[in-house]
Amino acid sequence: MKKILVCSLTLLLVGAWVLPVSAVEHVFGGYWRMRAYNANNFSGDDSGTLDVQQTDTRARLYYTAVFNDDLKFVSKFEMDAYFGDDTRGDIGADGQNFEVKNSYIDFNEGDFNFKLGTQGKTLSRGFIMDDDFSGAVVTYKLNDFEIPIYWVKAYEGGVGDDANDFDVDYYGVDPTFSLGDIELNPVALYITSSDAQNWASTSEYEALNLFYLGANLDYTADMFSLWFTGIYQSGSLEVLASGDDVSVSGLLAAIGGSVSLDGFSVHGEAFYASGDDADDDDVQAFFVPKGQSYYWAEIMGYGLIDEYVSAGAPADQISDIMALNVGATFPMGKLTLGADLWYASLAEDNADGDKDLGTEIDLSASYQLQENLKLQAVAAYLIAGDATGGGDENPTEIGTQISLSF
Repeated sequence: MKKILVCSLTLLLVGAWVLPVSAVEHVFGGYWRMRAYNANNFSGDDSGTLDVQQTDTRARLYYTAVFNDDLKFVSKFEMDAYFGDDTRGDIGADGQNFEVKNSYIDFNEGDFNFKLGTQGKTLSRGFIMDDDFSGAVVTYKLNDFEIPIYWVKAYEGGVGDDANDFDVDYYGVDPTFSLGDIELNPVALYITSSDAQNWASTSEYEALNLFYLGANLDYTADMFSLWFTGIYQSGSLEVLASGDDVSVSGLLAAIGGSVSLDGFSVHGEAFYASGDDADDDDVQAFFVPKGQSYYWAEIMGYGLIDEYVSAGAPADQISDIMALNVGATFPMGKLTLGADLWYASLAEDNADGDKDLGTEIDLSASYQLQENLKLQAVAAYLIAGDATGGGDENPTEIGTQISLSF
């Protein structure tokens, strides 16, 4: 890892020296964290197979070359390691886990902005997408609204006769309109492939055509804010094993908000994503093949410690679930305390006829050690429902993190 990091930084610095000082502005930034955590009883039984006590670290380095107000090159690198892991974090620190997260150009031509390359994209708060991808985003900008049109190359079929049939592509648009205190963001997405079986995320299907139509609404006032997201999914899938065409009809709805009171704030949210009805062959479960990521409860839905989730829960891939949350945040100078209560169940019965995932209590604390240095801690306890498994012990998690942003 050290050799890769040194080589990467050397290339960046050489580029900075070679280009004329007046030609480009070099912007560096990054993020670093170290976490230590203990999680137990996540396996859904009494085996303890997912019990873990470990420490990990992540470093992200950002470099942007700004040529002028209308042209820049953006790159982001990431390095992860588990302490003591003999492939990444052992004595000698010769880990090879080095990732190029982003590498794209960002430029303006008239009223249009172009982002071409490997970049990040968020759609519908992550209920549809919150991830990096390779492709293009072209945005038409006016004074009070913008219209991004995007293409995501999800899977490349390769070279050969009819190899393009195996491609999987996302196409979409998500304009944003500001209407006073209200921001409206309609979303449309189309996912298509002539033969999707070679992509691991869609290996059960041949022809694939999925449509997503939705909208995000945000309202902000002096003391409170509200938000809403609704998404309808339709389309068709050709099942590889049987050759049958099945129709798709999924639904997701989410609402949330917060209120600022004297010395603290109260927040809450609720969401529903449809699941499959076992009585027919159609697909009613709301799902996205890949890219979806929405964090919610610490144990059931990822959080500060996002290594594992409790058995039966969908993690950040929101599907077949109903969830309700209420919580409060207490800021006290550099210290901020938080408490959240979550209840969740499956939208449809699982194979054992169960739905209840459980009730979760999350406690958190955050302390600003210095301007860019923050210390966080979390403790979570899940009173497991029947759909979480048959273990006698409830899942627990305790973790702490120190992070640096620059």
